[in-house]
Amino acid sequence: MKEKRKKMKSIQDAGFVSVRHPQTLDCHALCNKSRVEKRKKMSTTQPIRDPEKLHVFKEYYLTDKPSPRNYALCILGLNTALRISDILQLKWGNVYDFIKKEYFSHISVVEHKTGKRNQIVLNQTLVETLQSYYDSYQTTPSAEDYLFCSRKGQNCPIGRSQAFRIVKEAACQSGLEQHVSCHSLRKTFGYHAWRQGTQPALLMDIYNHSSYRVTKHYLGIDQDDRDRVFLNISL
Repeated sequence: MKEKRKKMKSIQDAGFVSVRHPQTLDCHALCNKSRVEKRKKMSTTQPIRDPEKLHVFKEYYLTDKPSPRNYALCILGLNTALRISDILQLKWGNVYDFIKKEYFSHISVVEHKTGKRNQIVLNQTLVETLQSYYDSYQTTPSAEDYLFCSRKGQNCPIGRSQAFRIVKEAACQSGLEQHVSCHSLRKTFGYHAWRQGTQPALLMDIYNHSSYRVTKHYLGIDQDDRDRVFLNISL
């Protein structure tokens, strides 16, 4: 036994291996796990919960730094709950009937991630936003033109990185400290729909989620929301 310990010590001194007590290893593993979970929690995309901050966020590309395209991107994301990958593939022909000269009542898309067909009604806010965006074009767009066309190249949609920068800039300028990304638009829809009384089961169907657990995570319910339930109930 003494020779074994002596041999192990010589190996350590040579710099080949580091030996730790099992309890030390467990402690380090727990600390690392804790740090990973903390970073994961901090980087998780959050919905925009505060109505006032949401209003400031929406107004950024309307009044502070006017951009009809960027404004329409944010409003479409907030009001359709579509993934950014599906939004960027939309063309004017998906939202506007160029024969009847009117907007369709619904957007019909086959989701890239799930392969499922999804139909979303165009509410009044979306129609008005899209019309303002349409009117901002110097040359009238065609049915085959991408809705959110890049300024680089000919009829190419903006990339996901560009979409992220658009959303992130508005979030930062609006004083939003939590992690906000393109996916926040999708989550924000669900959060405020839930706050207004929409049943989670219906939101699960709207999101095309395979489980209620995923939808619950999307809603981003925090302690303030839990507190509000107790404060509003007086039995």
